[in-house]
Amino acid sequence: MTVTATSVDESGAVPARTEPQPRVARLLHGLVPAAAAALSGVLLYVSFPPRTLWWLALPAFGVFGWVLRGRGWKAALGLGYLFGLGFLLPLLVWTGVEVGPGPWLALVVIEAVFVALVGVGVAAVSRLPGWPVWAAAVWVAGEAARARVPFNGFPWGKIAFGQADGVFLPLAAVGGTPVLGFAVVLCGFGLYDIVRLVAEGCRTHVVRRGAAAVALLSAAVPLLGAFAARALVSDRAEDGTATVAVIQGNVPRAGLDFNAQRRAVLDHHVRETERLAAEVAAGRAPEPDFVLWPENSSDIDPFANPDAYGVIETAVKAIGAPVSVGGVVERDGRLLNEQILWDPEKGPIDTYDKRQIQPFGEYLPLRSLLDAINKDWTGMVRQDFSRGAEPGVFTMDGAEVGLATCYEAAFDWAVRDTVTGGAQIISVPSNNATFDRSEMTYQQLAMSRIRAVEHSRTVTVPVTSGVSAIIMPDGEITRRTGMFVADSLVQEVPLRSSRTPATQLGIVPELALVLVAAGGLGWAVAAGVRGRRAGGV
Repeated sequence: MTVTATSVDESGAVPARTEPQPRVARLLHGLVPAAAAALSGVLLYVSFPPRTLWWLALPAFGVFGWVLRGRGWKAALGLGYLFGLGFLLPLLVWTGVEVGPGPWLALVVIEAVFVALVGVGVAAVSRLPGWPVWAAAVWVAGEAARARVPFNGFPWGKIAFGQADGVFLPLAAVGGTPVLGFAVVLCGFGLYDIVRLVAEGCRTHVVRRGAAAVALLSAAVPLLGAFAARALVSDRAEDGTATVAVIQGNVPRAGLDFNAQRRAVLDHHVRETERLAAEVAAGRAPEPDFVLWPENSSDIDPFANPDAYGVIETAVKAIGAPVSVGGVVERDGRLLNEQILWDPEKGPIDTYDKRQIQPFGEYLPLRSLLDAINKDWTGMVRQDFSRGAEPGVFTMDGAEVGLATCYEAAFDWAVRDTVTGGAQIISVPSNNATFDRSEMTYQQLAMSRIRAVEHSRTVTVPVTSGVSAIIMPDGEITRRTGMFVADSLVQEVPLRSSRTPATQLGIVPELALVLVAAGGLGWAVAAGVRGRRAGGV
């Protein structure tokens, strides 16, 4: 038997053991940053729609900067991953509404890796002078990578998409989503650095003027830039106006099985269009110059089904204006998600085929592997859609209407090239019925508001089940529907042809910020190598 001696004081009491305290302290030292990283990710999620708490992104990045500053790469990788999970798990929960938690969790696990790598980059540049600038550029570089890989990218959750109600919004017209996101992240890191330097000054009574100036500018310049950029935001009609009608026919019920009721969905949109036509004829609604139906408003191919062709033709003639119809069309052995320009006199005269199709929704990568894991998943996507090749711009009663179908609104290039192709107004026909009443609808609506300011165009959002909306070039929603109701929106909107700096520059601002990030990372690596060599001498 082994006996451990324990000292006893004069009163006979055994003093408290102090040996475990350092161990507890070390545990807390690791748990606090981990908890802070995850909770700051949640805070960033809360800043996104449908809430209007855009400003919470600033403290979220402030805390993120605090937990990463000065960390080694292993700790930064873990903390970045926790931040990504805290942000993306709740943000993307809608992806599992109908297919269960498996695909949702798999998506988040993969997407959070990008955030983890960004965490490593932020930690590396945090030792450099002016680190908030380098760190914010690293974040944008991470978003640029997420928007491109894997499977052609998934840009959902870009920081810019949470800022539709924020003061930074006008910066979208300066350099699109990269510049808007950079400004928000830079301001958040700058605010943290101000707090850090104030605390350091109180402790040491020394003020590092250069570092303090950079911190103040990091917080102030994005805000001042946003106020200056307001001059770029205008809803003035440059090319006259057009009266647009947005049709929301509704679906028989939410969920994936609404696809089995394709004719009912088509009839709903025909009925709502004919109801609007009756309102116009009675003088209770303005006469539209053109009409916009949502994506999947006719999942029955009207070119292969004469009955579907006939009811669409009847509705278009009733409203007496060109209609953009969202159809599913099979042509030359290819399945296409198509917008069809239907003229009341000439019938179908033009088409646009969706170019950025959704992986695991409209086509199935790794089909054989997924089939081996779960045949139910592969059964939901029985046939892959094909990609279109050309931007969509319809000439509708003299107005040039650019088309970015649903998922495409998340991709910078897919919206921009409609404007460079001559669009005076943008339409984002969508089908959100699959996702029930989830936050997905409001997240996507916010994207369209950002696009309106980015390109200074009216944006219409016709959705099968809601929320449909009309958005002015300044990002303001002037008309909107409820969810899962049949309704129509009619409004006179400005037509515009001028191009914002964001439209003119295209990918240049994003590329510049990626190069800034690369420069900062290169500097950090070189400084680390020099430090190790100096230490070894």
